[in-house]
Amino acid sequence: MHNKSFILIVVLFVTAALTACGGGPAGGPGAAEAPTTETAVDGELQLAPELSVYNWADYIDEQILADYTERYGVEIIYDTYASNEDLLTKLQAGAGGYDVIFPSDYMVAQMIELGLLAEIDAEAMPNFANINEAFKDPPYDPGNAHCTPYQWGMTGIAYRRGNPAFADGPPNSWAYLFDPARLEPIAPQGINVLNDQRELMAAALFYLGYSPNSTDRAELEAARDVILQAKPYWKTFNSEDYYSTLMESDEIVLSHAWSGDAAQAFWNTYDEATGEGNWLFTVPVEGAVRFADNVCIPANSQRQETARHFMNYLMEPEVAAAITNFTFYPSANEAAKEFIDEDILTNPGIYPPPEVAAKLQWLEDVGDAIFDYDEMWTAIKGQ
Repeated sequence: MHNKSFILIVVLFVTAALTACGGGPAGGPGAAEAPTTETAVDGELQLAPELSVYNWADYIDEQILADYTERYGVEIIYDTYASNEDLLTKLQAGAGGYDVIFPSDYMVAQMIELGLLAEIDAEAMPNFANINEAFKDPPYDPGNAHCTPYQWGMTGIAYRRGNPAFADGPPNSWAYLFDPARLEPIAPQGINVLNDQRELMAAALFYLGYSPNSTDRAELEAARDVILQAKPYWKTFNSEDYYSTLMESDEIVLSHAWSGDAAQAFWNTYDEATGEGNWLFTVPVEGAVRFADNVCIPANSQRQETARHFMNYLMEPEVAAAITNFTFYPSANEAAKEFIDEDILTNPGIYPPPEVAAKLQWLEDVGDAIFDYDEMWTAIKGQ
């Protein structure tokens, strides 16, 4: 990791008068040939020889996977996806072979309703005691009956430090993504939005003054129209590797962004001589999404006991801390704080202060309105 000096990512909240500094193939990997079940010897679980883990891109230090293999002899078959919807589509298509997945809060609720997740007994996992009480018994998974908490964060706007377009202050409004008057002078330098249906619709709904979980069709159509009006000014839809391929390479100057990705772009462009990174992060005054990602087991996994063993491993304090130190996303693991880098713990762009947190909202399962969201998304991507 980088040799970090004391530096902060900017988070601006005008309403609080606060300037604070500051988320494959039809089957899983090896689905056809991987050994599928655990065995019991003398009443004790014998872990499966392989475990297939399907995660967001760049969302774990892969050394942690190697350490698990070395310690327990279980080979990790690792694959990544770019959005919750990609993950859902894969599972609904009947993909087999995946044993551990990392869906966000609202997607957990949707997957539970669809019967796609196995049940777990979180309290039976010794390391579940390390989880912060705020992440236990969440509304999207009562009693943590299906998932254990992983990491959390917020969605906002990342912007290139030193760009003249932001000389008067950070782009602290969703207008910088949706208002043509704001977009026109910036567009030639490059703007990216997350290729994520709920996140982009939520940003537009916030901009319009609506709930990010709106089920009102007229409001959803208004959000769609705002997005279509802004779309010609955007260079890319990218939620998988935008911070490295677009931000760090200066292909763009503004991006719809998850807080941890913005922090990675900051540190990956950090200059020891100046004490500065190239990218800063701001949470729009209209409000923004707060998300929590979770570790879950697909219902069709044939290695569920090994998957639970791996879930418990991820909740070891030093393991959870190593994940945060790599991803720059805050951990749901309270015991991990002892091992998390101090400049991460004290950075309000990663662990937001109350004034910022008060503006954040969870994405929730919208029920049958998801079909309206799908329709809007099809129109957005198709035009």
